Amino acid sequence: MFRVLKKDSSSRARLGIIETPHGIVETPSFVVVGTHAKVRELSSQDLIRAKTQLIISNTYHMWQKLGDKGLRKYPGLHESMNWQHPLMTDSGGFQVFSLGFARELGGGKIVTSQQSLATSENLVRITNDGVYFKVGDREQFLDATKSIWIQEKLGADIILAFDEPTSPLHNYKYNKEALARTHRWEEESLKAKTTNQKMYGIVQGGLFEDLRNESAKFIGSLDFDGFAVGGSFGSSFGGKEKTFRELDWVVPYLPENKPRHLLGIGLIQDLFIGVSKGIDTFDCVVPTREGRHGNIYTLQGRLDMTKGLYKEDGSVLDPDCGCEVCATKKITKAYLHSLFKAKNFEAGYLASFHNIYFFNNLMKTIRNSIAEGNFKDLMKKHVLL
Repeated sequence: MFRVLKKDSSSRARLGIIETPHGIVETPSFVVVGTHAKVRELSSQDLIRAKTQLIISNTYHMWQKLGDKGLRKYPGLHESMNWQHPLMTDSGGFQVFSLGFARELGGGKIVTSQQSLATSENLVRITNDGVYFKVGDREQFLDATKSIWIQEKLGADIILAFDEPTSPLHNYKYNKEALARTHRWEEESLKAKTTNQKMYGIVQGGLFEDLRNESAKFIGSLDFDGFAVGGSFGSSFGGKEKTFRELDWVVPYLPENKPRHLLGIGLIQDLFIGVSKGIDTFDCVVPTREGRHGNIYTLQGRLDMTKGLYKEDGSVLDPDCGCEVCATKKITKAYLHSLFKAKNFEAGYLASFHNIYFFNNLMKTIRNSIAEGNFKDLMKKHVLL
């Protein structure tokens, strides 16, 4: 499934390929998020023209959308999305966090200088056997066996084991308990699989080095086809040494001959740091979510097209970009600004297309730098810590 083609001499960065029944993914690679079997604003042909290699869809939300009855008749994500290229699905584990403690405690996956206060009702009830989600006035139960059944019906090339991500605000005791559940559920995920789909195990353990070590050793010893790193992470707040240090704790214990995925992380600096620490693929909603809100990504920084300073700016969005929005259509900042102000649907389309191309092309540039032996120099240009 995975081959390492070249290793960087100055870091853990590596060039490789992931082989799937629907094609090859060149790594390191960005994975575009299509939560509901759809990348918002863009068609499958748009995604191909934007150089997308791999899409990840959301198991929990597809389950809610289709139900068990609908899943039994579902033709599969590839047919539904008109996408005959590689696909991933998550396990529903992220919703254990996002609909649970992320709502109750506030904050996200990454430690920042200021954590949010509690915001909403916790919609999740976790047991050792699985998770109950509050949906309206009833509860729905999801465990490892059900998660894998759903993912088999969705038919992605790569599926993920069921796990429990924790909050950065959870203490050591809770993380240890959650890790025990995660390890049991991941073993159950392997036992539940009945197809030839490739399955990734997920390393958890929160912000605690011994738990991360324990998880990486345990998950790395199981018969998974690849590995993902999930849960909460440190940030650059507090110094360079805290930036994704969890990857330094886990990567040495994961088999070299299998791919490694970083869940839900994907800003420019994150990508460089993750690649340098041995990560092969990354998924993140940033290109489309921020694109819909007017944010354009360039190597010179993020540009907010809704700001008045672009009202009369006749320059193209990114003169260094080869995407059709910039290089072919030559869309100007002033034009895109006017579309956002008019709430024209084309604004989100143009911004999302550019952003997805930008991130895909950035990963291609990173791959080339590893191949040519100058990844370290490229990283120095784009990472400020």
